Amino acid sequence: IPASLSWCWNAGDAVAFVSHRGPLYIWIISGPDSGVTVHREAHSFLSDISLFRWHPKKKGKVVFGHTDGSLSIFQPGSKNQKHVLRPESLEGTDEEDPITALEWDPLSTDYLLVANLHNGIRLVDSESLSCITTFNFPSAAASVQCLAWVSSAPGMFITGDSQVGVLRVWNVSHATPIENFKLKKTGFHGLHVLSSPPKKKCSLQHSTKNHYTSSTSEAIPPPTLTQNQAYSLPPGHAVCCFMDGGVGLYDMGARKWDFLRDLGHVETIFDCKFKPDNPDLLATASFDGTIKVWDINTLTAVYTSPGNEGVIYSISWAPGDLNCIAGATSKNGGFIWDVQKGKMITRFSEHGKNGIFCIAWSHKDSKRIATCSSDGFCIIRTIDGKVLHKYKHPAAVFGCDWSQNNKDMIATGCEDKNVRVFYLATSSDQPLKVFTGHTAKVFHVRWSPLREGILCSGSDDGTVRIWDYTQDTCIKVLSGHTAPVRGLMWNPEIPYLLVSGSWDHTIRVWDTRDGTCLDTVCDHGADVYGLTCHPSRPFTMASCSRDSTVRLWSLTPLINPLQINILADRCWDKIIGNTDRAVESGAPPLLCGKVSRDIKQDVEKKTGNARVKKLRWFSECFSPPGGSKNLWDLVAVIKGQDDSLLPQNYCKGIMHMKHLIRFRMSRAQELTTVKMSKFGGGIGAPSKEERLKEAAEIHLRLGQIQRYCELMVELGEWDKALSVAPGVSMKYWRKLMQRRADQLIQEENDDVIPYCVAVGDVKKLVSFFTSRGQLKEALLVAQAACEGNIQISPVSTTDGSSNSGGNSTDDYNELLHKVSKELAEWYFQDGHAVLAACCHLAVENIELAMANLIRGNELELAISVGTVLGESAAQATHYALELLARKCMTVTTWDLAVDLLMMIPDNKLQLAKLCAFYPGCTEEINDLHEKCNLPDVEECMRLAETIQADGDIFETIKYYLLSTEPEKALPIGIQYVKEQLWGSDWTLDSICPYLDLLSYIRTERLALHKCSEFRNELLILCGYIGALLAIRRQYNSIVPALYEYTSQLLKRREVSVPLKIEQLSEELDAWRACTQLNNRPTSELPCTPPSESQRTMYSILLSRIQEEPLKGMVGPDCVTGSNLPSHSDVHISCLTGLRIQGPVFFLEDGKSAISLNDALMWAKVNPFSPLGTGVRLNPF
Repeated sequence: IPASLSWCWNAGDAVAFVSHRGPLYIWIISGPDSGVTVHREAHSFLSDISLFRWHPKKKGKVVFGHTDGSLSIFQPGSKNQKHVLRPESLEGTDEEDPITALEWDPLSTDYLLVANLHNGIRLVDSESLSCITTFNFPSAAASVQCLAWVSSAPGMFITGDSQVGVLRVWNVSHATPIENFKLKKTGFHGLHVLSSPPKKKCSLQHSTKNHYTSSTSEAIPPPTLTQNQAYSLPPGHAVCCFMDGGVGLYDMGARKWDFLRDLGHVETIFDCKFKPDNPDLLATASFDGTIKVWDINTLTAVYTSPGNEGVIYSISWAPGDLNCIAGATSKNGGFIWDVQKGKMITRFSEHGKNGIFCIAWSHKDSKRIATCSSDGFCIIRTIDGKVLHKYKHPAAVFGCDWSQNNKDMIATGCEDKNVRVFYLATSSDQPLKVFTGHTAKVFHVRWSPLREGILCSGSDDGTVRIWDYTQDTCIKVLSGHTAPVRGLMWNPEIPYLLVSGSWDHTIRVWDTRDGTCLDTVCDHGADVYGLTCHPSRPFTMASCSRDSTVRLWSLTPLINPLQINILADRCWDKIIGNTDRAVESGAPPLLCGKVSRDIKQDVEKKTGNARVKKLRWFSECFSPPGGSKNLWDLVAVIKGQDDSLLPQNYCKGIMHMKHLIRFRMSRAQELTTVKMSKFGGGIGAPSKEERLKEAAEIHLRLGQIQRYCELMVELGEWDKALSVAPGVSMKYWRKLMQRRADQLIQEENDDVIPYCVAVGDVKKLVSFFTSRGQLKEALLVAQAACEGNIQISPVSTTDGSSNSGGNSTDDYNELLHKVSKELAEWYFQDGHAVLAACCHLAVENIELAMANLIRGNELELAISVGTVLGESAAQATHYALELLARKCMTVTTWDLAVDLLMMIPDNKLQLAKLCAFYPGCTEEINDLHEKCNLPDVEECMRLAETIQADGDIFETIKYYLLSTEPEKALPIGIQYVKEQLWGSDWTLDSICPYLDLLSYIRTERLALHKCSEFRNELLILCGYIGALLAIRRQYNSIVPALYEYTSQLLKRREVSVPLKIEQLSEELDAWRACTQLNNRPTSELPCTPPSESQRTMYSILLSRIQEEPLKGMVGPDCVTGSNLPSHSDVHISCLTGLRIQGPVFFLEDGKSAISLNDALMWAKVNPFSPLGTGVRLNPF
């Protein structure tokens, strides 16, 4: 096992690694020289290597740190130095003092920092082999875990302590740290400094244009003093990793976390389970010896078990609200942890030092806990440790599960390849049933929660077997995994749905009726161990893995069209059924669990508007965590629900503006009762120039208060100046306050807050918080101003009238909306569309809330919420219904698409498009026409011919598409569009409706050989108009791809359209040149400005594009999970050539992939696939 590994600088794809006493291996990953070579000199050391570092600038120079505290230095062309520079105190002894950290000085070829466990830090010279500086810690107990140079400040470096999370800032010219930040209670694991570019400072205008100083001229203040005056901290961010799995990004300049994930596992996670009485809490057990309980809404750990229990293999929550977790370990027996009290209350040692692989708390009888172990026993005991049964097996037992229907029945999985079922009500220690069939050891077993007597088992033979206890037989073998199976989970609502996880890194979803694998997911980077879901959120699943992550999944795509049946208000029979009906081969998915039955009962009991409740309850049951509950609470507030009905945790989420201040006030009240200890001051402030002080005193005695104030400002004594400034005038005091605020803002100092509040400068404070990314703080201030809590004190003007500086309530309202919009945008771009919608709903901006849900492709949620909100959300709801109907235009759900479109008041055209695209036989088409109140196909043909004679082109196209010969619509529509494009005054809105209508021609008709020329022209026109629509909607990521697609089609296919390849490339260049001005970060170099001809061309384009009619739909789509770290299955986008982050969408060839975001945006502006086949894209 390597002790240390590192990328080789200056060597492309090469990794070096070393263990014990060498040698150093260099592994070239790719290219002609790929393979492992051995470093010629770096071997045969006299002490083990703890770590090594290549020199970043000097090629081939490398230093090794040893456990005896010495260094070995190698560089090409020089004498090798082995075991040099041991700390002086160790010379001549055999004591070990391992090197804990090593870093080369990036600005020197020879200097490096060395940290030893006991002897602290030294700066050494690798050429002269001498120690330059020894650094001293404030406390002898402190030791260094990691260190890093700060590249933006020469000579400055930071260290992280090993025992406590103290970040220390040092300068090589000082033997002691110049600043210490206590960031966390637990020690550091690693540190890395990212150099952030210094922010552009706006220069403050001081009125010192005159060279002489008058008694009223403004003084130039010195910088605000920190506790250590000699150094200002460099602009830089430290990536900090901690021993408890915490990870964060610390802004050293602003002294605050930009991001902090407080806790995490640092090793394999073997098991995960939801708390029985709270679907938001998930417990996980790890190889790192801890159990953590996570709030899955915020993805933060809220509890962690005390101490280290060794390897924890399995956990089981106590039933109900007992708030305890039973755990099973590899060597230390079993235990019960009381989560609330934070301590272990019971330990079980019946298995001795043997590993316990599974622990299961009976949910039918809360007094019983089962464990199974490598000693071959499955032991049933009471919670206070009294053994009730010991079931001996011929070999190790790995899994056990209590029956969900019979409290006395338990199943086990054993190394002897068998599954056994035991019945506790008899005194016999023999199993009631033994199931044989697996060809390798059986690990987990799971009883079905919905089908009595059915259980499944996973084995090292790579299969999952389904057993029927009542028939003594194996009824299905699920084959597909290529390695041992570990995780197993039945769905608590859909009786045939089973999920399995394996050492092959995949999760598979099975339909156990016929054994088909419905989906295979390759996201995890290693073995998948635990799978779980909560009955009240049956379609959200958690998985855990050896890759030390927990991942949350939504299973709703597997149960279409259930959710849409609910939206379309179909009868209960289409939504809820009994198990027998649901498991019939080919039956559509039906809900059969307790939660859905409860919802049905509650809805049927409801008087008044039961539909609202039905939509909300099912929506909460189907939606994954992360804001949907919060969203529904806000909808209820907007609809006038009484505040007393709000849930207890409402104040933890995004609150409606009218509650924001009230809830924060009560939180402040809570905090003031706790005594806050204040951090002691630092070194005494440096002495002031006595002369100035004396002068100030004289001015004061002479009554020249303003001059005194300015001198105090010059000395940096702002508070003295401000305390007497009202003696000059309130106007002068306010001006001084504002100058102080400006200076503090420039220095990014938190002390600015009281100054802004005192003078009522809400805008300055909001922009200060916004610039630092503290959007929630900004929102709070803006809301406080709206409610009149922050007042601008009126200054009497000369004529006696008071002047409030134009900060009216309207201004504050505008500010509030602006800040909530920025916070929403931040959530949205982070892949949290539902939370973004919450931000907009909190300030009652329904239009933007709906737009965020639609742009996040949360269509079902958008329709549910929109239906409840009613008229104010109608336009967006109708658009969402239209998109969802497009999703339903597949063989099995066509009638659902009709039902959805029927919910839109003005639906004639939408229904016509739906019927035009329907691929059935004539009889089926006519049935559909009748359902949609349209004439039959023969009648449509006659109507088309009649209307054509009258010259109404749009209606002609529509009826030809609905007729027996839909291809007749193509020449008429395409000719019309081409004529428009030949002219000079066309706009998108004059062309789009025609192309959109034509795009609904049935795919098989469009594919006919006789239509090939029309097909090519239609694809090219849709591609070009799609590019313009993408510009209108600011879908910037796909604009170049649409232009490129259109150009490729023009190149390859014989067509006569009013478009030229040169024109397309000029338009694209003009778009790029004119939009990059607005979209570039200010820190980047200035770009070349667009030429005059590019400006002209872009303004012509804009005049054709015009405004987007659907407000709020402008901006890129961003679905949930778009920003998750990449998966272990890497896909490259065929549109951009880049690696896809977040969800992937496969095109019709089954190979080409694009990101789901790009697919959604493409389909909204160009209905045809990017592969140019004429197939419609359906990513919704």
